Amino acid sequence: MIEVILLERIERLGQMGQVVKVRPGFARNFLLPQKKAMRATKANVELFEKQRETLEAKNAADRSSAEKLGASLDGVKLVVIRQASDSGQLYGSVAARDVAEAAKEAGHSIGRSQVHIDQPIKSLGLFPVKVKLHAEVMIKVTINVARSPEEAVVQDQKGAALLKATEEKAEVVAAFGAPEEAKEGEEGKKAKPKKRAKKDAELPEEEGETEAKPAKAKKAKADDEEEPKAKKAKAKK
Repeated sequence: MIEVILLERIERLGQMGQVVKVRPGFARNFLLPQKKAMRATKANVELFEKQRETLEAKNAADRSSAEKLGASLDGVKLVVIRQASDSGQLYGSVAARDVAEAAKEAGHSIGRSQVHIDQPIKSLGLFPVKVKLHAEVMIKVTINVARSPEEAVVQDQKGAALLKATEEKAEVVAAFGAPEEAKEGEEGKKAKPKKRAKKDAELPEEEGETEAKPAKAKKAKADDEEEPKAKKAKAKK
């Protein structure tokens, strides 16, 4: 592990000006070449303290520009045209470069490195994608992956209708509670264990009856054996 001084906020690592320990490879391949940090030597620590005000002012200006861009870009739907099978699976996948190009065609400036795709996009449909405009500014755009512009329009309309229906249902539940059918279903589920308990309660009686049957059979057998003996004794007399 080596120590570096962060020159900007790094998610899950620290804020600007913090001295943190990181793996040599992470520092060498990402932080240092992209000027997001510098080695925490005594000379660099003194240099950073002298430049702190300038760096903080620059960061504030960059954040302000990113927030303005984010306000116009947040929630934007970008169309990506791709070939796909009848089942909707793409012949390939949608990458960060494709999102950046779609944004450029729509009149927005997004760098490929700013696009963060959490799950690979390998099918047709609408997908939310994160765009990191600044270390402290993250927005979301929707990627509409379709076979043609006409299909993209249809997908967009269906997606909007589904979202509206979901929101309306949530509003109804919040205002009036869950529908009666849902409540009856829940009550039915709660009632099932009682029936099972009743069956369990009847088991001992059935077992008791089962035990009683062999006892009756033995008594009947004994009576059958005694009857011939009684007849023989009477015949001798």
